[in-house]
Amino acid sequence: MINRVVLVGRLTKDVEVRKTQSGLSVASFTVACDSRRRGQDGTNQNSADFISCVAWRQPADFLGQYARKGALIGVDGRLQSRSYERDGQRVYVTEVVCDNVQLLESRAQSEARAQSSSYQDSYGQPSYQQSYQQPSYQQPSYSQPQQPSFDDSYSSPAGLDISSDDLPF
Repeated sequence: MINRVVLVGRLTKDVEVRKTQSGLSVASFTVACDSRRRGQDGTNQNSADFISCVAWRQPADFLGQYARKGALIGVDGRLQSRSYERDGQRVYVTEVVCDNVQLLESRAQSEARAQSSSYQDSYGQPSYQQSYQQPSYQQPSYSQPQQPSFDDSYSSPAGLDISSDDLPF
């Protein structure tokens, strides 16, 4: 049997990380995935599926530190169904348990999207309510190591003459 789920979508709100009694990190969040459906009149209509996800340990800590509302993420995990009792009624939950979570846009793209969305609503109209302020966060940055500087005696304009070499190629 195969139970594998791969999702690409946007976070519907900031991820909050909680700790269990034993100290494990757990994050519950919802991913909005675009879907295209055929309407009753035969035209394609865009909609979204809202999929509940849960991440444990390091993926949960990663999301809590770097992921914000609207971030484009990729989720790889498995589908799980469970139930619990609340106020005397049985509640059934189906969710994706994440094995791997990745941010799929750079910090610059995320900030640019947040900047433009603060001035426009989802229909492209100017928005005059700015109730949500995108928090700033530091994503790890990696840079190329610098090349060592050295005197290369073969970099003369004439170059290196290898026509008389007995090279095997």
